[in-house]
Amino acid sequence: MAAPSVDLCDESRGLSAQAYDSIRELLHSVSGIKLGSGKQELVKSRVGRRLRALGVASFDEYVARLGHDREELGRMVDVLTTNKTFFFREPAHFDFIVDHGLPAWRRAGKRLRAWSAGCSTGEEPYSLCMVLAEKLGDFEAWDARILATDISPRVLDTARAGAYPKATLEGVSPAQRARFFEATDQGARVRPELRARVQFAQLNLLGHWPMRGPFDVIFCRNVMIYFDEPTRVRLVSRFRELLAPGGWLLIGHSESLGASPTGFRSVKPSTYARVD
Repeated sequence: MAAPSVDLCDESRGLSAQAYDSIRELLHSVSGIKLGSGKQELVKSRVGRRLRALGVASFDEYVARLGHDREELGRMVDVLTTNKTFFFREPAHFDFIVDHGLPAWRRAGKRLRAWSAGCSTGEEPYSLCMVLAEKLGDFEAWDARILATDISPRVLDTARAGAYPKATLEGVSPAQRARFFEATDQGARVRPELRARVQFAQLNLLGHWPMRGPFDVIFCRNVMIYFDEPTRVRLVSRFRELLAPGGWLLIGHSESLGASPTGFRSVKPSTYARVD
């Protein structure tokens, strides 16, 4: 006699307040992301996919599993992380690099090192790479390299592949598409010589940073908006330690370091220079 069918993920039981709070606390402790109130449906939808994939019966059981399954904890952080981005997002930053960054670096006659922190699917570092290639020409002669990091292995796989659908390429000019991309059936792929200039790596901004720096510019845009104030303060201090003297920290236009950020001076909205 066949066993009766059982719904292994009985979401009709709902997401209890205790399970919701536990997920919020775990997300914050691991990634620094502060999930606000009123996000129960988002958690239920995204984390519910993991319950179905694992055959876990309830959110409470899933939370118990997170206490001893570090790999699954990472997957939970991944599904709850927002990864919205596009090419040449917040173009004023790229204009700043062209108008102020490149002349200063040329005068110094030194190598260029940039870090895209929270790079998501790679549009930000590739955008920077295109700008540099257009203005510098010979990468080998000028020694320009970009580090791009994110907490999510899933988005890093997309970034490393450098393949994007047509809709994602709206901010890329026809000339840039012709020079920097190869056409594919679904859209286009970043050419190998440009991809070689970006090193992608998984990194939790709250964890250990293996790189030494110094970086001439750090992009950390629309990332700290999800952190609480103590986490932002610690993170900005760590960024400063890895910036070269006079180096720039670029954040999202909806973010701010405050009126008098320690160790930085405001150059323009969302653009800060390290001071010693």
